[in-house]
Amino acid sequence: MAKKDLALEIFRSFQTGRKTNKKVVKERETPAGDPQLLGNILAELVDQRDWSAGVAEGNLFSLWPSVVGDEIASHTTPISILDGVLTIQTSSTAWAVQLRIVTNDLLASIQKSAPGVLVEAISIIGPQGPTWKKGLRTIRGAKGPRDTYG
Repeated sequence: MAKKDLALEIFRSFQTGRKTNKKVVKERETPAGDPQLLGNILAELVDQRDWSAGVAEGNLFSLWPSVVGDEIASHTTPISILDGVLTIQTSSTAWAVQLRIVTNDLLASIQKSAPGVLVEAISIIGPQGPTWKKGLRTIRGAKGPRDTYG
């Protein structure tokens, strides 16, 4: 099943003047005047709009400490899930190396603790380093002071 880019589809529809192929939201089964539980209404909305994957990903990000443990969560931040790959940023290079060693265990823990989230692989990145792009005399495309080291 190929994912559709909604923004691109809307742009093309404005360009050509056609309407987009949107899913038809079905009517409510109960009369509008009857009181409903908010949880039931939200569950129905999530099902109709096919938001279950996004809600599951949001739950994984918000419940990160309970999924991976407090110690790992204090040194890591989940960044994104794209095409089944969860990207995790660590607080130090040492934590990135240690998590790469236990990637399979971490992946199994995530798949067990976060049902509905499609995570097939994990990408672990370290902290962001300095850019070395400072000053008035920088050269585009050059690495900066590091370009003479080997």
